[in-house]
Amino acid sequence: MPIYIKRSFRTFLVSTILVIGFAIVALGGISEDPPKGIHTVVIDAGHGGRDPGAIGKKGKEKDIALSIALKVGNYIEENVPDVKVIYTRKKDVFVELMDRAEIANEAEADLFISIHVNAHSRSSARGTLTLVLGQHRADENFDVAVRENSVILLEEDYETRYEGFDPTSTESHIMFSLMQKTYFKQSIEFGDFVQDQFRDRAGRKDLGVREQGLYVLAQTAMPGVLVETGFISNPDEEKYLMTTYGQELIASAIYRGFKEYKEEIDRRSNLTIVIPEETPDLSDQPLENQTNIGPDQVVFSIQVASSKSKIPTDPSSFKGHKDVRILTSGRWYKYLIGKDISYYDALEKCNAIKADYPDAFVVASKNDKLVPLKDALQEINK
Repeated sequence: MPIYIKRSFRTFLVSTILVIGFAIVALGGISEDPPKGIHTVVIDAGHGGRDPGAIGKKGKEKDIALSIALKVGNYIEENVPDVKVIYTRKKDVFVELMDRAEIANEAEADLFISIHVNAHSRSSARGTLTLVLGQHRADENFDVAVRENSVILLEEDYETRYEGFDPTSTESHIMFSLMQKTYFKQSIEFGDFVQDQFRDRAGRKDLGVREQGLYVLAQTAMPGVLVETGFISNPDEEKYLMTTYGQELIASAIYRGFKEYKEEIDRRSNLTIVIPEETPDLSDQPLENQTNIGPDQVVFSIQVASSKSKIPTDPSSFKGHKDVRILTSGRWYKYLIGKDISYYDALEKCNAIKADYPDAFVVASKNDKLVPLKDALQEINK
C-alpha cells in the first residue's frame, strides 16, 4: 500500500509540473531580460580527466570535445576580437558540473556553450543535436540527460553539494523545466543558428534543437546550450569526429552560428528608436475604419508569445484577448495583438498588456511579414 501511494503521488507531481511548465513556455509567461550584446562567451569542453564521457571503438568523448572546444574558441578569438573567450578547461582535467557553471556566472558571461559527443545503443544513430534547458519529452532524450548529468556521481560529497539531486531521477529532471526559463528563447535562437550551420554548411544530419534537463545549463545565469556534435557510437561519425578536418568543420559551424547569433543580439541591443515628430492620431477610430492601412503600410503590434507548435488564437488561450493574430518567422509562430500605424499607440497598448504578459514588446510588420523595428521607424519617418 505505501508503494502504491508513493507512486500515485509521484505521477501526480510529474503531471502537475508538466502542465505548469508547458503553459508557462507556450504562452510566453516568462519574463526575459532584454538582450545586452555579446561581450563574453564561455566554452565548456564536456567531461575530462577521470570522466571520459562516451567511449567509442578508438576515441573518447572528453578528447574530441576538448579539441573542438579549443577550435571554436580560437575561431572567435581570431575573428571576433571584441568578444572575450573563457574556457572551463583547456586540458584533460576533471571539472565538476557546478564549477563549470560558476566559471560562467562569475565571468558574467553572455553565452554558455557546452560541447559534447553523443552515443546511442544503435550504432546507426547519427547527426548533430543542440540541447537547451527544458523538459525532456522522449525516453531517448531522457537517456541523454542521465548520461550527461551522471558525472555528478564522480564528485566528492555530491549528495550535499547538489542538495539531494539524483541524476537518475525523473522528477529531478522535470524540475529543471521550472528552474531557469529566463533565457529560454535566446538559447533556442542560438541553437537554431548552430543547427542550420551543421545542416547547410557542414552537411551533417540535423536532429534539431530540443529541450532537456541538464544541470550545467540549469545553474548558468545566461543563455546556454549543450551541443552534441555527433555519435561516437556510430563508426563513421566516430572516424569523422577524430579527424582534424571533421573537428574543424564542426567547430567552424558552431563559430558561424555564434557569429550570426551575436550579430542578431547586437542589432537588437544597439537599436536606436527614432520616434516620428508627428504621427497621425487615429486612436479614436476603430481599426476597420482606418482605411489608410494599405498592403504596403508598416503597422505596429504587440508580441505576447512565440512557439514552434501552433496555438489556437481564441481568447481562452490568450487571457481573454480577442484580437490575436499569427505571423510566421522561420520555424516560429509569433502571436501578435493589435495593429496600429502609430508607434505611440502601440507602446501605450503594450504597457497595458504587460499586466497579462510581462515580457510583451512592440514589433513591426509589413504585408503580414515581420520587419526590424528600426527599419520600420526609419521608413515612417520618411
